[in-house]
Amino acid sequence: MSNQNPKLTPHSSPQRSQRAWVEVLQTVGLSIFLAVGMRAYVAEARFIPSGSMQPTLEINDRLIIDKVTYRFDDPKRGDIVVFSPPPILKEQNVRDDLIKRVIGLPGDEVEIRNGEVRVNGELLSESYIKETIGYDFGPVTVPADNYLVLGDNRNNSFDSHAWGFVPSENIIGRALVRYWPPNRIGEISPTPSYRAPE
Repeated sequence: MSNQNPKLTPHSSPQRSQRAWVEVLQTVGLSIFLAVGMRAYVAEARFIPSGSMQPTLEINDRLIIDKVTYRFDDPKRGDIVVFSPPPILKEQNVRDDLIKRVIGLPGDEVEIRNGEVRVNGELLSESYIKETIGYDFGPVTVPADNYLVLGDNRNNSFDSHAWGFVPSENIIGRALVRYWPPNRIGEISPTPSYRAPE
């Protein structure tokens, strides 16, 4: 006849129970660390609060922002980027991040005349804008380490034509894919080629 106390069997020992809790806490801690790390350095979800990027991005679209690419490469003309407000906007108490399309790269001369955008004297073919541009702007030369950005809804976008350039260090990432709403899931229109019409 065994004198073993069933309360002290290996399956129910306090040490085993303690180890299980430690494992749970480690798993939860690792999950939180990975989630925070992913958001800080790899990708994050964003939503569109305004119509400044219509028709490409609609109000309440949900996007994944790629935060890795620009650690190894520079933004390209046509990229849709998320950026923190440059100093001139912070002085106006703008605190929320913005999303616009890169039009002018460092050193480019940009001009808007008669509803058309010209970069370094060449016409941009922009099939994605909502309507003909109703203002003139420039010519301006984009400073080193800065970008000129415009909304696709040109006549209703608070962008570089109103407040200037975006320093490269303010750019958070590139709009990669749309994951909501379901009928619009997929890659955001690829970078345009910008060939002038024949």
